[in-house]
Amino acid sequence: MAAARGGCAAPPVLAAALVIVAFAATATSVRAIGVCYGVIGSGLPSKSDVVQLYKSNGIGNMRFYFADQELLNALRGSGIGLALDVGNDKVGDLAANPASAASWVRDNVQAYYPDVSFRYIVVGNEVPGAASVLQAMQNVHDALASAGLAGGIKVSTAVKMDVIDNSSPPSSGVFKDPSVMSPIVQFLAANGAPLLANVYPYFAYEYNQDIDLSYALFQPSSTTVADPGNGLTYTNLFDAMVDAVHAALDKVGGGSVDVVVSESGWPSADGRGATVDNARTYNQNLINHAGKGTPRKPGPMEVYVFAMFNEDQKDGDPTEKKFGLFNPDKTPVYTINFSGN
Repeated sequence: MAAARGGCAAPPVLAAALVIVAFAATATSVRAIGVCYGVIGSGLPSKSDVVQLYKSNGIGNMRFYFADQELLNALRGSGIGLALDVGNDKVGDLAANPASAASWVRDNVQAYYPDVSFRYIVVGNEVPGAASVLQAMQNVHDALASAGLAGGIKVSTAVKMDVIDNSSPPSSGVFKDPSVMSPIVQFLAANGAPLLANVYPYFAYEYNQDIDLSYALFQPSSTTVADPGNGLTYTNLFDAMVDAVHAALDKVGGGSVDVVVSESGWPSADGRGATVDNARTYNQNLINHAGKGTPRKPGPMEVYVFAMFNEDQKDGDPTEKKFGLFNPDKTPVYTINFSGN
């Protein structure tokens, strides 16, 4: 999701229960758990304190939504893997000017490499239409290649749920606008990069009274979905969303492209089903589930929980302020075991 999520656009109202346009995750070689670090809040700790909070809780990966020298310096030598967004306000310039991309890479990647463990450069978070995203991705990739860094640092973009159409059953998933997504997928396939996707079963549940809460929370449920297109059975909403994305990738020749869940979470207050207990249940089950994969793509996933802190300065729905795992004073909103089971 976005505007709330580190500064992008608000999510669309989702429609029918398993006609959910959605996204998600699949196998990397090992399970990798990260947490998104947003800063649209008052009284948040210093960047160096936040890095220590990640380390003390065993959180191995971080997503951050713009280049920030204070954070990059704090991450030096930490071993924390970083998915770094360029910032949506930079996408147009990076697309139009290869020199701007080279300058951005020099100032924000080369200057900190290898002390900072960059995993991804995220070119655009839920950018509507994505008209300039592909060219910006190409220019950033070329700048990394010129610096000798393209092998280990992958360039991608993070998409929101409405890029998928016809997602019920999951095997029918297709990109709503293949003219936009197909070239992006081909770029990812050619460079061995994953598609990043922001996956929120919560919003599907919030806006659709027919979705069973247990099905959205990875709990035992009376809801199961048999997919005649692939012969698989789905017992939770997250898996159904994830596999709809894989189906869409396959249909544009992107079967080799992994999906990284670049955001997923559940609010602890101020919305339908938004309670501390449900937030704890969803996020802990998400972390645990990341070791298992989906019916279509079994195996460990890379998942980023949204978000590190409650952020009281966000606009939009009140729930947007309540996705945090921690309060600004670094006390937990609820306890999570980040190592999973």
